[in-house]
Amino acid sequence: MGEVQVPITAYFGAQTQRSIDNFKIAQDINKMPKEIIRAFAYLKKAAAITNCQLGVLPQDKCDLIGKVCDEILEGKLVDEFPLVVWQTGSGTQSNMNVNEVVAYRAHVLNGGKLTDKEKFIHPNDDVN
Repeated sequence: MGEVQVPITAYFGAQTQRSIDNFKIAQDINKMPKEIIRAFAYLKKAAAITNCQLGVLPQDKCDLIGKVCDEILEGKLVDEFPLVVWQTGSGTQSNMNVNEVVAYRAHVLNGGKLTDKEKFIHPNDDVN
């Protein structure tokens, strides 16, 4: 799929940036509803807790994922969800946007930097 340029200060990653680049329609007025983002945050936190209890996700990663989800639920990180409602219809881009934000914010909370090539929490392997 090739390289994609993501703003250096963004908590979202390449999948989100690809959606921004590919779905340019009405980006100024039709953002993904905050209720959808909040629902994803509840879902990701619940999945992290469940997977931790099942021994699939380590406690430290569970705690970080939960902390970021709580930040999202508190209304923080709003600017990290720039996608529009006009997508492919499956919700994949919105799901990946949340996965990336949770993973990369958790990495920073764990002492990492957004510019680190390898991150402590992976959007697909740990958050998805």
